[in-house]
Amino acid sequence: MNNSFELFDNTLPGEFPYTRGIHGTINRSNPWTMRQYSGFGDAKTTNERFKYLLNNGQTGLSVAFDLPTQMGLDSDNKTAQGEVGKTGVAIDSLRDMEILFDGIDLSKVSTSMTINATAAILLSMYQAVGEKNGVDKHLLRGTIQNDILKEYEARNTYIYPPTASMRIICDIFAYCRKNLPNFNTISISGYHIREAGATAVQELAFTFSNAIEYVKAALASGLSIDEFAPQLSFFFVAQINFFEEIAKFRAARRIWAKIMQDKFKAVDPKSLMLRFHVQTAGSSLTSVQIDNNITRTTLEALAAVLGGTQSLHTNSKDEALSLPTESSALLALRTQQLILHETGIANTVDPFAGSYYIENLTNEIENKVTELMSVIEKRGGAIASIEDGFIQKQIQDSAYSDHLSLTNNQKIIVGYNKFTDDIESPANKILKINNQIEVNQINALNKLKPQRDNLKVQKSLNDLQNLCKTKENLLPGILTAVKTYATVGEISDALASVFGRYKSYQAF
Repeated sequence: MNNSFELFDNTLPGEFPYTRGIHGTINRSNPWTMRQYSGFGDAKTTNERFKYLLNNGQTGLSVAFDLPTQMGLDSDNKTAQGEVGKTGVAIDSLRDMEILFDGIDLSKVSTSMTINATAAILLSMYQAVGEKNGVDKHLLRGTIQNDILKEYEARNTYIYPPTASMRIICDIFAYCRKNLPNFNTISISGYHIREAGATAVQELAFTFSNAIEYVKAALASGLSIDEFAPQLSFFFVAQINFFEEIAKFRAARRIWAKIMQDKFKAVDPKSLMLRFHVQTAGSSLTSVQIDNNITRTTLEALAAVLGGTQSLHTNSKDEALSLPTESSALLALRTQQLILHETGIANTVDPFAGSYYIENLTNEIENKVTELMSVIEKRGGAIASIEDGFIQKQIQDSAYSDHLSLTNNQKIIVGYNKFTDDIESPANKILKINNQIEVNQINALNKLKPQRDNLKVQKSLNDLQNLCKTKENLLPGILTAVKTYATVGEISDALASVFGRYKSYQAF
């Protein structure tokens, strides 16, 4: 360990390169957004959960969509059978979106949507709901994940090939700059990369390599760096390794500020600031002794807050078994509220600054991330490293190494491979999604289609297909289709008819 203070970043919070935070006072003046991730079953049920959490002090919405919605499949698609509403809310058309936000003033709440391949469609639906409720689109606030590269690397809810996906993302950047200026156009995600088995260093290196590809694509489309960079945001995990996570967040801010200033010559300070949401680690939760998960989540949330997150989701104790029950979701929210209001942690910015261990660990992570990013750059960048399987193989190798350490008892997980004789925590109130949800969604689709103006629907889809063959922005065409009540599946199919569907690389 190098004990020289000369190696430490002695800048203040709010000063470049923002190691200690992007704001000078952070949680003292503006506490992080408590944004619990919610979505299950149908739109009505999820709407009720949203209102429950908002009434109990949640300060922002975060929508989980089911897998069919994420992959551009309607609920009546045979491929969607058994998955409707199971890992998030089922959204087939604008009608579902209207129900999802019924009674919620979109001018007063920001909404994050974890959606990628179909992000343009769901964003258009959100805009349409706002307009129907009389909310000026310029007042709509929120974030779409819209990070397709990590889908090819770690999560697999892609539809179109990378080139087409990047075109859609750049169209979203340009459209939101003019029409939805308060929407974060992308949340570049390290969370899913880490949950798939990556290390902390790989999480940052792969995420920032992906981010560089997005920035390059936006610049190539004709946007200038300071036009869109302030709307970029990130999404990281808070894992159980407490000090490593704090140092990771500090290093991440410094790395991104240097990338934007040195590589892309950004001038606007907002372009240099790493703004990010954090979710505690789902992969750290156990399906046995589930009360232990409360402690795990609390420690992970502490690391996120001490690391300077602007937004936080705390996992519920039962999420290794099912979607969270109402009571466990409330307990997860109360965990954040307790940290903010009772611990005093929010009264100071970057309290570990000057710690020999944290400062050196921050430097070490930065150096290793930079080295790995250089390897990726020499290979042609993130897209090339996805297409030849390099990044996927790196994640797989790390996941396998971690698995071996667990099976060999080198890594201890309390209640799983040590201290296993405890009485099991009760898990008798597991949330189960009734299969009737799928039947209801299909019935609703069957009812919707004869009621809408199908000539307008078909025209909008034909126009969208033709638009795909030009260089024009796709978002106005998607919005038009959404407003005719064309479904997620119909719009996705229209795009895929021109762009094709991606086949994963399987040679590694």
